[in-house]
Parts: sequence; C-alpha cells; structure tokens
Amino acid sequence: MSWKDEIEELRRREALAEQMGGAERVARQKSMGKLTVRERVHSLLDPGSLHEIGKIAGKAAYGPDNEMTDFLASNFVVGRGRIGGRPVVVQGDDFTVRGGAADAAIWQKMVMAEQMANEYRMPLIRLVDGTGGGGSVKMLEKDPRTYIPQTPGWEWVVANMASVPVVSLALGPCAGLGAGRVAASHYSVMVKGLSQVFVAGPPVARAIGEDVNKEELGGWEIQAKNGVVDDVVDSEAEAFEAARKFLSYLPASIDDVAQRTPPRDAADRCEDFLLDIVPRDRRVPYKMRRIVEACVDLGTFFETGRQWGRPIMTGFARIDGYSVAVLAGDPMFNGGAWTADACRKIIKFVDLAQTFHLPVVHFVDCPGFAVGVKHEKSGVTKLGVQAMAAVYQARVPWCSIVVRQAYGLAGSAMMNPSRTKYRYCWPSGDWGSLPMDGGVEAAFKRELEAHADPATRLAEIKAWMESLRSPFRTAESFFAEEIIDPRDTRPLLVEWAHLAQRPLERGPSAFGMRP
Repeated sequence: MSWKDEIEELRRREALAEQMGGAERVARQKSMGKLTVRERVHSLLDPGSLHEIGKIAGKAAYGPDNEMTDFLASNFVVGRGRIGGRPVVVQGDDFTVRGGAADAAIWQKMVMAEQMANEYRMPLIRLVDGTGGGGSVKMLEKDPRTYIPQTPGWEWVVANMASVPVVSLALGPCAGLGAGRVAASHYSVMVKGLSQVFVAGPPVARAIGEDVNKEELGGWEIQAKNGVVDDVVDSEAEAFEAARKFLSYLPASIDDVAQRTPPRDAADRCEDFLLDIVPRDRRVPYKMRRIVEACVDLGTFFETGRQWGRPIMTGFARIDGYSVAVLAGDPMFNGGAWTADACRKIIKFVDLAQTFHLPVVHFVDCPGFAVGVKHEKSGVTKLGVQAMAAVYQARVPWCSIVVRQAYGLAGSAMMNPSRTKYRYCWPSGDWGSLPMDGGVEAAFKRELEAHADPATRLAEIKAWMESLRSPFRTAESFFAEEIIDPRDTRPLLVEWAHLAQRPLERGPSAFGMRP
C-alpha cells in the first residue's frame, strides 16, 4: 500500500490554490498595477522561506461520485517565513477572490495567524487588500438573516499590540475590518495611488450625501496626514522594504531586546558644522534632521510619521550599533510647538518605545504647547497632558539633548525629571516658564513711561534680560547638568547607548499599548 494517490491529490489542490481567483481576475489585478498576494508574500520574505499554512482551505464542489469538480481557495494567505533571517508570521488578502472580502475567507486563518504570532513571539506582517467581515447586502440571498456583529480573534489583535511588533501594509482599498487591521498596528504604510483606507466605501458615503471616489474618501493625502497610517511610499516594493527596515530596529517580542548590529561608524566622530547650525536669532529655524543624522550612526535614521504631527519628528536609529527610538523637535513647523497632532504622535511613539524596551534619545527644541483658538479647539491641552503622561510613565533609559528652546509644560516634558537627568545642553539652549521676548514692554510699562529716554531704557532692560538667559547662569545652580560642545554630542550618545543597555528590562510593560 502507498499513499501516492493522496499526495498527488494534495499537489493538485495546492496547484489550484495557486491559481487564486483564476487567470482573468489575476490579469485584472495586474492591470491595476498590483501584485498578487503570493507575489507580495514572496517579495516581502527572505527567498524560499515561506511555509504556508492552510493552503488548500477553501470552497470545493463535488460530483455524484464524490470527486471534486471545482475548488476556490480561501482569499486569505497565512504562513511563516523569515525576514533578515528572523522568523515572522505573514497574512495577506487575495483581492482576486471577491475583492479580498473577509466573508469569502475562512476567519479561523486570520485568528490562527494572530494567535501564532502572539504565542510564539514572532513579529506579524499584514498585507491588507480587502474589506470587512460582514459581507455585502447580496449575501443575504444566501443567508437570509442579519446578525449581531462580532470580530473573532480581535482579542489577539489587542494582545499583539502589547507583545510583538505588528506591521500593516495597505496595498489596495481597505474598508471595515481591512481598515481596522491597518490601524491596529505599530507601523502602517500606504502606497500612493494604489491604496485607500476608510471605514466604509464611496457607495456608503453617497448614502449620507457625500459623492466622493475612493481616493477622495481615504487616499494617502488624508490618512498619512492625520496619523491613521504612519508612512506613505510610491510602490509596493518600497512598502516591503519599509516593513523590513522597521522590524530591523525592534526585538522579535517584548521578551527580547533589539539586536545590536556591527558598528560601522566611528564612535568618536565629531561634525564641525554642529557648532554653528543653530542660528543666534531665535526666530530663524534650522534643519533638525541634519543634527539627528550627524549624531546617530551614519545612514541609520529611519523616520516614521513624517506626514503628520510635524512639529515633532519620530523615528529609529542606531548608535554604535544599538537600536534607539528618536524624538526631535522640528522648528520648521509651528516653531516646534506641540500641536494636538504632535501630542498624539508623541503618545504613540513613546508607548511603542516603552513596549519594546527601546532607549529614547530626545533632541529638544520646544517653545511649549501651540497657542491660539485653532489649537484650543483641537484639544491641545488635554492631548498635551496625555503626552506628558506618556513621557512620565516610560521607564526605558532616556537621554535629552537640549538643542534650543524648552518652555512651559511641553518643554518640561523633555524627560521625566524624577528619574536620573541624563541630559546635555548646547550653548544655544534657551529655556524658562515662558519666552521673555513678548512681555518686556508690558512688564516694565510704568518704568518706561516715566523714563526720559524710553527707547534707551528698553534696550538696557533687554540686554540685562538677555544676560539672564545665558545657559551658564542655569548651569551655575546645576539646573543644567552639563553644557557641551555640540560637536561632542555623538561621542557622548555612544557612551550613553552602551550604558542604556544595563537597565533594560524584558517582558510586558505595566500597561498594554493601544493602536
């Protein structure tokens, strides 16, 4: 006896599964400039590393002799593989079968992938190109009843946010459950012109009086600029590369710490241009990215969320090979003042660093919370104190580089001051409860009115106040622990990066990260 016939049947069914929705629908997918789900999985993973699970799961039809006459694979591909040699779990929607609709899939496959990533402590990558789980109105003809909605496996989605890195790539129209899966991740990417993310599509929007197309409803210019997704790229290949790069900075799970890579940059490198990159005129902005890139290992700064919350920069980098999370004020946008969106961005990023035990280096230039009616309407006060709470709750090692401004509540949140103040201040540092510039005339109004030469007296007062702003005055009282030559920032950060490995903790944080 041999089981050869059954193995041949297995291979036949596997071949049918690889046909996905059939030649015509595959051709239609390609005509839209999109890869098929299997091409996507193989492009993302290390070559030859995919181990697919449930490949022959789907819908089969049988004749009178119980021989299979037709087979359509589930439109959800699940498997294990490797990225950079490290094991990962991958799941992908097959748009060639009912547009990737979840009701045409087998929901247990998604749940298994989420659960496997969690229990086996492997990063999870979702390739999203589909809709929700409720099906269409047309489905009522086959199953003539409505149901109380539930989302099987969402408990694993929530648990994964607190335990393993989750990446979602939006690679087509993502509605309902598809949109939720994109948003419920640590890092998400859209492809320009190819993907859209929305709660419900244009037909539903038209029902409430909004006549829009998919791009107008949920294109990248909306979702990358409001923080629903973290990044936007020009092609699927770039999306796969972004996913691989993001994962390279993170540990496989909360039970590990990020792997150190061999250092490829001199630890004692000093850049002369840092000495004069910050203008003496405090009203003139400068390029904070140049400072960040000069202080971390060359070529390693991976910025995320560049399209939204722009007064603050977030990203990852390496310092002498060690992975770190980077926060930096950007004076090019709103002078670096924290807007409501910037606060949301800080909350998510600091919580991510805390969840995965990444030391934080903060390049500080913050004139405070954004001021004005528009910002008050956006809830900046509430979101601002939530951002402060995120900073104060973080327990990972933290180093602040005070490049220029640090004012008010937001400026005080450069770090948690109840912990060791591992902080370096540049000579350009300028700090206080509020900027002095705007209130001089009001504060000395009576004296100036009574003076014989108000203009001369005003100049004298301003010169006196300017001398008080000297960071050396602050350092005299040890309120500024160290003032440094800006060119020494990298060597000092290298020392800190090594010391920061000593107190790193493994395991779950005191609170679970939310999407």
